Amino acid sequence: MTDDTDDFERERDALADGLAARPNVSERVADAIRDVPRHCFVPESRRHAAYDDRPLPIGNDQTVSAPHMVAIMATELDLRPGDRVLEIGTGCGYHAAVTAELVGSEAVFSVEYVESLAETARENLDRAGYGDVSVRQGDGHDGWPEHAPYDAAYLTCAAPEFPDAVVEQVRDGGRLVAPIGGTSQRLVSAEKDDDGGLVESDEGAVRFVRMQGGDS
Repeated sequence: MTDDTDDFERERDALADGLAARPNVSERVADAIRDVPRHCFVPESRRHAAYDDRPLPIGNDQTVSAPHMVAIMATELDLRPGDRVLEIGTGCGYHAAVTAELVGSEAVFSVEYVESLAETARENLDRAGYGDVSVRQGDGHDGWPEHAPYDAAYLTCAAPEFPDAVVEQVRDGGRLVAPIGGTSQRLVSAEKDDDGGLVESDEGAVRFVRMQGGDS
């Protein structure tokens, strides 16, 4: 396939400009979307649609989230340089790359349930310049305790509730975002209080693939 880098840059700029106009997307996050080459993270057969603001299939019955959803979640987390972040559900690595733009690649730790996706995500991240993002294959319900505590954590897949281990691995005062629910899902933003509980807010209806692992 011919390298349509210039076209991709124009499309990516248009996408980022559109996101920047949304009240629920920060300028920093829109700039991160502008910097991440989404076409490097989707299957070649889908590259023509890489900058459409919609989910795209990435294999194994999984999808990469629409850019506006990635942007909203990142804005809700209010990520800052140096924040240590736990991602549950690496997928193709795109969301992790956006997070890396906000906090630094070495501060992003991502867990992917499907081994082949974890390997592809590592390759995608390395090729796109985010090789310091740490990716491991495992059950996201367990989090990644070796690198805790985290300043923030998020799920790219829907769960009935925030997994206990993930909540435990976020520091007091840290932030979490996840799609919560089954058939009906809501995007939930939360802050962990000093007693280890969560102060939650409902950010609206969403639709994500279901989280794998756990007791399922």
